[in-house]
This record gives sequence, structure tokens and C-alpha cells, in this order.
Amino acid sequence: KMAGSSTPWIGSAYLFLQSTCKTIVLPSLYESSQKKPSVFKALKLALADSTGSVNGVDMLKVHCSHPHLIVQLKFCKQENCRRFLQSYREGALQESLQNHLQLSLAMTTVPLEMELKAGNEHLDSMLKDEDRCLECIYREKPDRLRDEEISELEECLKSLIVHQSINNNTAVKGCASLNAPSLPCPSQGSSLSPQVTFIFQGQHFANRTLTPDDHQKFAKLVSKKWKQVGRSLQKNCRALRDPVIDNLALEYDREGLYEQAYQLLLRFIQSEGKKATIARLIAALEENGLISLAEELLGLHSNEDCS
Repeated sequence: KMAGSSTPWIGSAYLFLQSTCKTIVLPSLYESSQKKPSVFKALKLALADSTGSVNGVDMLKVHCSHPHLIVQLKFCKQENCRRFLQSYREGALQESLQNHLQLSLAMTTVPLEMELKAGNEHLDSMLKDEDRCLECIYREKPDRLRDEEISELEECLKSLIVHQSINNNTAVKGCASLNAPSLPCPSQGSSLSPQVTFIFQGQHFANRTLTPDDHQKFAKLVSKKWKQVGRSLQKNCRALRDPVIDNLALEYDREGLYEQAYQLLLRFIQSEGKKATIARLIAALEENGLISLAEELLGLHSNEDCS
């Protein structure tokens, strides 16, 4: 009844979080430019735990409304929403978030109270009726695209995770590095300019707008994976939705892979302007295992030593 075969299952809910410890005020932590990435990382990992997938639920915005931190969630699949509800009902989400916050913020304990709402409905009172909860969430369509700040925090977290996985012998200590001031994370001001540096393979690189040279190298070397890179870039680029990528494949089929890849990146650059940065492209390449192309774009191939 809820989802016809032709329309995707999409719903939205709000997760209200409050610490029961008077000395820990979640909105204040999130409003601090130093602590914000740590709180975001904990939220992201706990939500991934609850659905079994990093992309199981999307955070659209995090509101600070003292004493609550309110996370607007978007679900794109009914089974992911069902998993989330089970995890929430059983207390697994709460436990996971408490643990991740404890690690990320280097605190002894972060006790939490949670509440889940969809529109005017308080879902906590009807958790045993899973289908009714799903119905309420499905009725509430997301009223916004993902907040720009969330996209920047995602990028920041991605570069950190890649950095850790490359140096996986020190990954356990990785959460401490979240507080490092050199991390490419947004400042607490509302002027969300692109980050100044980003980390790739343990090194800092200056972030810059993509150049014609980057554009050509990408088109020449990305080969058949251009579509996958496009789908990674589309997460925070409205101009690269699936129909656009499919249309490029058809439109430039005769011209071949170079032209298809060139046109894809051209759409990205035209739509994002100064925000079409090398950091975003490198993150998309890493996500699809195109490390040598990332190295080529960053001029690392002349460097023989792989630390």
C-alpha cells in the first residue's frame, strides 16, 4: 500500500538527542568548530550501525535546539527504515551512539535520551507497531535537500577514514586525530567556503578548483568507471542525478569513453563553480578504487616511494 512499484520508498523523521549528564550539552559540542566533526562522526557511524550500511539513512540537517540536538533523517528504502526502527526500539542505536560519542569525544561516558518523531507523531509510543511507524515516516517527505554543511562534514570524514585505512596500523588511535586543528572541516561560521587542505595517503594537499588539465587527465584515464565516479559526485551535486548520467552515456556513446567522462566532469564544474574542487574529485575516485588516477591528478606518480 505504501510504495507502488514505480515510485521509490522515501520517508523522513526527526531524531531528538539529549545528554542526561548536565556537564555534556550536545548542541554546544556541535556548535564548537573543533568538536563538531567528532559529534558528526559518531552520528554517522551509529546510524550506519543501525541500518547495516553507510548509506542506509541520510542526514539532511542537524539542528541545535538547546538542550536537544535534532537530526533530520531521510530514508530511501523501506527495509533500511525497518532496520533502523528495530535498532532504535531495541536500544541498539542508543548504545551504539553512546559508544561512538564516548570514543570520538574522548569522554568516559555520554548518557543519552532519545526521541523519534515523524511530523506530529511521537513514534516512541507506537514502536511495537512497526508498520504504523513506517507509514508515519513514509508520509513525511523530506522538505529539504541535504544541508551544505553536512556535505562538507561528509567529505571531511571521508578523507579521514581513507587516511586511517591507509595507515590502518594506527587506525585505532584515529579518533584522537579528529580534534586536530589541521583537519579540513568547516568552521562554525556560516561562510561555508571549501576547505583549504585535504588529506590523501597521509599527506596534506592544497584544495583548489579543478583545472582544464585535471579535466583532461580525468577524461583520459577514468575509462569505464566514469559513471561510478559520477554517482559518487552526485551525492552533493544536484546536476548529476541518475537520469543525467544515463543521458550522457547515450548522447556521447559514439564518441566513446573519453567524451562521456569529459562531459560528466564538465557538468560538475559548470554546476558547482568554485566548489568544483580537487578534494571532491579525489574523494569520489577513492570511493571507487581509482587510487592511481587520484595520484596522477595530485602529481604523485613521479614519487616512487610508497610509504
